[in-house]
Amino acid sequence: MIRSRFLAALVLLQTFVAVGALADPAPPPASEPYELVRSLQAVQDGIANGDTAAHGRHLALIREIGEKFLAADPSVWSNPQNGQAIVIYLLSGGAPQIVRKLPRDKLNVDERLFNGALAYVEGRQDEARELLKNFKPRTIPSSMAGQIALVQGALLAHSDASVAIERLDDARLLLPGTLVEEAALRREILLVGQAEDFDKFEFLTLAYIRHYRNSIYAGDFWQRFSSGLTQSSLALDERRFARIVALLEQIDRASRLKLYLVIARAGLVRGRLAVTRLAGERALALSADFGADRERAHFFRGAARVLTDEYDGGLAELKALDRTKLPERDGLLLNATLQLALDVRKPTVGPSAAASADKPPPTPARLDLASSTATLARAKNQLGELELLTKDRRP
Repeated sequence: MIRSRFLAALVLLQTFVAVGALADPAPPPASEPYELVRSLQAVQDGIANGDTAAHGRHLALIREIGEKFLAADPSVWSNPQNGQAIVIYLLSGGAPQIVRKLPRDKLNVDERLFNGALAYVEGRQDEARELLKNFKPRTIPSSMAGQIALVQGALLAHSDASVAIERLDDARLLLPGTLVEEAALRREILLVGQAEDFDKFEFLTLAYIRHYRNSIYAGDFWQRFSSGLTQSSLALDERRFARIVALLEQIDRASRLKLYLVIARAGLVRGRLAVTRLAGERALALSADFGADRERAHFFRGAARVLTDEYDGGLAELKALDRTKLPERDGLLLNATLQLALDVRKPTVGPSAAASADKPPPTPARLDLASSTATLARAKNQLGELELLTKDRRP
């Protein structure tokens, strides 16, 4: 009897313990400013990984954090972590008008960092550059270092590209796996392309594909990739064309086709005929029958053939083109190419057969490029700069 009562009491006690455990309140929500900013960074990292729900919550969370900043007791800002959180908040999309309402005399944060961040988000680029240029990211508090490095890379991109690349490298290494690294990769890919550093261009592209191909901002990366590739000589070396092909396999078919056509045209204008032919053939494989893109692909391949070792086949390919499907500037380039091809095969005008009977036969062909070079120069003047690709895909 006593044993049965003891067992019943034990069961009842276990029940109370279980109910009590279920009734325990959840951990209190983040309340310190630095904790609030950490929650914002977590949402942003979700955006980098392609979380569309996180993207939708982002702006609402920024507003909510701003309201909590304004409602916070002024004494909290004496904590250096909270002062640094304001800088991170600003550089994460926070509202400068909110920050300007905070008790400035209570903020425990480096004044130059604070003012530099504020100037940057308010569009005062020259002032921000001057305030932030001398900071070495690895010498400032780690909570802000990656964000500051990213901003420095953006501010120095036009005035000192080599230092900008160094700062973007810092941003990537200081905050791996975050939206800061994702943004640094997007910015750096264009700078490295302009610097003609193919190995690093390839490395950054593969790093982005490996970690951030599903990012909400992936479209912006591929736009910058396209610009870096086509506004430089990176794609014009036939020895690394296979590596270019491997990179382009990572993007959609339509964008790949556009890129191959731009590479082929750049190769033709700059005399890289092997690349022109390779890119033209790739474009042909990707283009639809009877479309304008296919006609352009035939033009580039035919031009490369006629100016190298397949004169007859190339000339036939060019003559079969439907000119009405070519843009005007390609029509000009076609005229220049045909003129150049005809000049290469033009026979030399020599003396009469009788007068030259006992003389060595004349050279069967001569390279008279004067008129064709002038035509090609006129065509080049009308080409303009190579267009930015996939610009409609920027998020």
